[in-house]
Amino acid sequence: MQQPNKLRPFYENVAFERDDNTMIINFGPNHPSAHGQLNLLLELQGEKVIKATPRVGYLHRGMEKMAENMIYNEYMPTTDRMDYIASTANNYAFALAVEKLIDVEAPRRAQAIRLVLVELNRLMSHIFWLAVHALDVGAMSIMLYCFREREYIMDLMEDYCGARLTHSAIRIGGVPLDFTPEWIEKLLALLETIPAQIDMWEKILTTNRIWRMRLEDVGNLPKEMAYSWGCSGPMLRGSGIKWDIRKEQPYELYSEIDFDVPIAQTCDSYGRYKVFLEEMRQTIKIIKQGVAIYKTTDSKLMADAPEFISASKEDLMTQNYSLMQHFVLVTQGMRPPKGEVYVPTESPKGELGFYIVSEGEAYPHRLKVRSPSFYHTGILQDWLVGENLADIVTIIGSSNTVFGEVDR
Repeated sequence: MQQPNKLRPFYENVAFERDDNTMIINFGPNHPSAHGQLNLLLELQGEKVIKATPRVGYLHRGMEKMAENMIYNEYMPTTDRMDYIASTANNYAFALAVEKLIDVEAPRRAQAIRLVLVELNRLMSHIFWLAVHALDVGAMSIMLYCFREREYIMDLMEDYCGARLTHSAIRIGGVPLDFTPEWIEKLLALLETIPAQIDMWEKILTTNRIWRMRLEDVGNLPKEMAYSWGCSGPMLRGSGIKWDIRKEQPYELYSEIDFDVPIAQTCDSYGRYKVFLEEMRQTIKIIKQGVAIYKTTDSKLMADAPEFISASKEDLMTQNYSLMQHFVLVTQGMRPPKGEVYVPTESPKGELGFYIVSEGEAYPHRLKVRSPSFYHTGILQDWLVGENLADIVTIIGSSNTVFGEVDR
């Protein structure tokens, strides 16, 4: 009797010629520098990587499937848990997709608040990246300096929405809260101090002999490879490709904002490091412009769409909108028309987009997420070939992946 097929160990599919200098090792999923639950099957010839197989799924929570069992507003806090280092960017991308689906635009004041929050979150994400990347490479003091500045930003986010990491600071159709004059004053005071800190980090790292030895000509990512793997964000711009969705396909207020798109022509980890630093400076510039726009707007925070968006007390008093309708909307959710949308945004890590299919129900029929970290993990199978084992941590760190948005 023929025995049933059994699952073979995945490494049996690896084709290579064994000799005394060839071995296969596991990197992760519990390695402290794997930036999450990543398992790399590395095939080594001496110290050189001749094959790399990334294995994901250790953090899989079925977030895309969860969306099909939640009303649209209910799903918003779940998006925080994808790229948990930049949760407001997830909120923003999801809100924009749903707003396009129901053909609603947030008021100008809400757009200004969103821009400030999202860019503040971008700054917080980039600072966190520099902290952990430097620690991976061996520069511990930078981690301490960066975390100090990040704490100040997290204090601001907590003052606004009550949370430090998973913010849920944006709503479909607008924002839940306005800024206070005191909050704006604290924000502007902080923005005046951070550029000096970025300059200090540069003085410590940029010309440091050890830092340059660990990053220069390490993790070279040619333009062709970046294109073919769908890279985006600093990964793409670090390979000399000037592409930023905020510039090329501007959404909300970004068409009114003046900022530069930094790129690097070296295509290595050192070039990506310099792109991240310059993006921090550009982000500060964007936030200041967002505050200026905010000061010129009226006080409206939510869109006028009572059939889709929960109404305020003022709406209930002035519009032909009953308490029963309000109760049904809040408890059972909005019902967008049938259709499908995809909206891309420029998150701190690259192109983050939500694809939603609606069948006219209170729940999405299908929801898929285009997350940059997923692509920046898949590319490891080509990217790591030819690199030294000692440089793997540096290369993974320079890609700035978060596995909450890889596994979803």
